[in-house]
Amino acid sequence: MTIDLYTWNTPNGRKISVALEEMGLPYTVRPVNIGKGEQREAEFLKLSPNGRIPAIVDPDGPGGGPVSVFESGAILLYLGEKTGQFLPADLRKRIPVLEWLMWQMGGFGPMPGQVHHFLTVENEQDRRYGLERYMAETRRLYGVLNRRLEDRDYVAGDLSVADFAILGWAWRHERHKVSFSDFPNVGRWYDRLLARPGVARGLAVKLD
Repeated sequence: MTIDLYTWNTPNGRKISVALEEMGLPYTVRPVNIGKGEQREAEFLKLSPNGRIPAIVDPDGPGGGPVSVFESGAILLYLGEKTGQFLPADLRKRIPVLEWLMWQMGGFGPMPGQVHHFLTVENEQDRRYGLERYMAETRRLYGVLNRRLEDRDYVAGDLSVADFAILGWAWRHERHKVSFSDFPNVGRWYDRLLARPGVARGLAVKLD
């Protein structure tokens, strides 16, 4: 049965399209135009009370009944549990997946997202302050990721939902004003992921 993916062409939306493609799950994109405020409409708020994309509706959820899931991290964990892919069953192996997924959700997303915001601020003083603050933190986080990838191919050992989550934001590295020449281990990880057909399809599918 086909999963409905309510989303838009954003880093958080791309996390889920990549995961769905990599897991081989059929899905239909249901665009939610955040530029027009469709994320605040009553019907969407029934699925995502926080008024943020993405959200999914799986007609074949637990027990065979439909289920909706909002928040990209929760969706990734749900899909990993559903398919048994990219989320280890063994708790010791799952811990780093959860750690790096939470790292992305708490930092490597909110911080570059602020860079996106302040790049559009018209007041020069406000823009300079915001960019200095959030670009510094964004680069620090890229440095954390670069060190993590120094001696491993993927952040949690094997390819996992944590990589898909982080990729959604690394996909916008140019918009963050970040060059992979400064973070070569991240660059190698990024190229390794983009070489996967499922990832390439997930990044190419039209979400808007």
